[in-house]
Parts: sequence; C-alpha cells; structure tokens
Amino acid sequence: MKYIISILFITVLIGLAAGFYLKTEDEATGNLIIGLTLMVGFFILMPLFIYHRWRNRNVKEYMLTKENINKMRDYQKDKKI
Repeated sequence: MKYIISILFITVLIGLAAGFYLKTEDEATGNLIIGLTLMVGFFILMPLFIYHRWRNRNVKEYMLTKENINKMRDYQKDKKI
C-alpha cells in the first residue's frame, strides 16, 4: 500500500508539472491535464492515504469523552501546565 501511494503521489506531481508546462504552449490542454491530475489526487490519492494512516487506529482514543477529559486534566496537573 505504501508503494502504491508513493507511486501515485509521484505521478500526480509529474502530471501537475506537465500540465503547467503544457499550459504555456496550449492553454486548453494544460488546464485539462491539471484538472484531471487534481481529481486523481483528491478522489484517489487522498482516500488511499487516509485509509492507510487510520486503518489500525481506535477512533475512541481521539474523541472527547469524560474519561479522556479527565486524563488530560490529570496530565496537566502532573506537568503543572
């Protein structure tokens, strides 16, 4: 998964660079390539990256529950923040 995301990211960067280069010669083609590259980045790359980073995490650890608020207060008291 890590390699797929890396290859896709490099492909998106190359596509953006090619789009901006071609935009100087033919504006319509450059804008099309930039637009398609951004769509691939937002609709394919970002969901894959988010899934890869959050697949083994427990979401309840990041929610503000009464228990977690008490843990934060205890931590602040110990560190005297």
